[in-house]
Amino acid sequence: MKIKSEIIRVYKTLHTWTGIVSALALFIAFYAGAISIFKEPLMHWATPPVVEAATETSIDDAAKLLSHIIKTDQHAADSVRLYIHPDEHFTEQVTWKVRDEQGGSHNKHYAIKAGLDGEPVIEQLKPNPLAQFIDVLHRVLGLPVDSDVNRWIMGVIVGVYSLALMSGLIILLPILVKELFAFRIGRKPKRVWLDAHNVVGVFSLPLHVVMALTAFVFAYHDTIYDVQDKVVHQGQLRHAFMADMPKPAADQPTNPDLMVLPSELLKTAQAVSPSFTPYRLDYSDVTTPRATVRIWGHDDSAIAPRAPGGFIPMNPYTGEVQSTLYLPGHQGAASTTLSSFFALHFATYGGNLVRWAYFILGLAGAWLFFTGNLLWVENRRKRQKRDGKQPKQRKDVRVLATLTVGISLGCVAGISLMIASSKLLSLYVSELYSWHQTVYYTVFFMALAWAWLRGPARAMFELLFVAALFTLAIPLSSVAGWLMPATGLWFHLQPALLAVDITAVVMAFAFAYIASQVRKRVYYGAERDSVWAYSKQLQSVKLDVATDAVAS
Repeated sequence: MKIKSEIIRVYKTLHTWTGIVSALALFIAFYAGAISIFKEPLMHWATPPVVEAATETSIDDAAKLLSHIIKTDQHAADSVRLYIHPDEHFTEQVTWKVRDEQGGSHNKHYAIKAGLDGEPVIEQLKPNPLAQFIDVLHRVLGLPVDSDVNRWIMGVIVGVYSLALMSGLIILLPILVKELFAFRIGRKPKRVWLDAHNVVGVFSLPLHVVMALTAFVFAYHDTIYDVQDKVVHQGQLRHAFMADMPKPAADQPTNPDLMVLPSELLKTAQAVSPSFTPYRLDYSDVTTPRATVRIWGHDDSAIAPRAPGGFIPMNPYTGEVQSTLYLPGHQGAASTTLSSFFALHFATYGGNLVRWAYFILGLAGAWLFFTGNLLWVENRRKRQKRDGKQPKQRKDVRVLATLTVGISLGCVAGISLMIASSKLLSLYVSELYSWHQTVYYTVFFMALAWAWLRGPARAMFELLFVAALFTLAIPLSSVAGWLMPATGLWFHLQPALLAVDITAVVMAFAFAYIASQVRKRVYYGAERDSVWAYSKQLQSVKLDVATDAVAS
């Protein structure tokens, strides 16, 4: 029994320190990741609605516009998209982009449509990169750039996170049945928080295991491929990947006027997979022997190989199916295994029900990391009394409490204000991506500074109120567009985009309620020697910490 207790003690120490090391970075990853689950609706919510089309165009009529732009613009000839139902994706029917050397945020997007006189009209589109930047925050743990180095840093944090998961499970296993549902309401707040932390951790464990495994693979996938190439494929991995890819045909037509009608291509795709629902056709290298059209779509009954779904490549001139390597439900064992990493991480299976489950579990994961640090801070409180006075908090405890409040709530408030300001910014600035970065990091670092100046106790409820206000500003920007369209703002009636506003309202009131409860505890509920209580003595401790930090 003594050995067992010592083992549990070791794993508690491991769980504590691995959790502390990774918690703040993972809070950002999970909170931003939860929002990224609905990346496409968020992007459309923040993008000005497309100007009403001059004429109604069927998919086969749109092919004429597609052919025209391919013959006149090399960028479109390299890659152009044809949407089956453009209104559902809040865009024009035929679009393409001109890549910029600086990266995705600087790419230019264009569309072609028939004008009132029947002549083709080209216009520039300006999709809002809001969701793109939130996804970057998610992938590299709050760092501003999605680079190899930052992904490697993310991989290290994920490795530490895996140790926290394993050790936490080992700690709970001996008391799992007894403690799992033991919510001791009415006991000390710390006991309630610990019970909730354990329950959320156990029930969300499958998601955390999936996130840890898939994120580690994403962080080091190039390294994994390199090792696999040398050890398993003797330098022939690229050839193995390309084995099932379309081969160029020497006698391939290169005149886009001769391509098979899109409606016929869709019939072929439906015949191959009746459960596959296409939504877009991507034409590439149309004027070369490598001409291909990828028909993208969704199949909720199968695993999708990529976040946008799956696709079936076809020859646009003959209608021949070139491969089913990326078609959901028609992949081989190796492709399905690889696709499962994407599907499990991006929730590209099971439809909206699974996506909403991932959203809720993502927010719960962020809460789990936040409460883990709060519990550590409380566990380190010195309860002994000296000379009848309240003991001073250790400096490392106060620093961690301050970082936990500033980083976590700075992330929440920063993302909320970034979303709320995105519509207004799109009316007046061109470099939206840079502005989104500026808004987010300004709020983030101001929140961190505020937590340091005010102390973690007061800063927690104050920043929660700020987060509630910024989150409520999201639907208010839509309401302003509805009531005052002369401002240039807009309001979407589509259910998927209304869900953005409704979710923001719910979260704003949740933040406000939590803030009010935290405020009561700070001033009236917590023991006076707690980091989460405010008193003049604790304020002097904060000043002592600040003075020592400046002196050092």
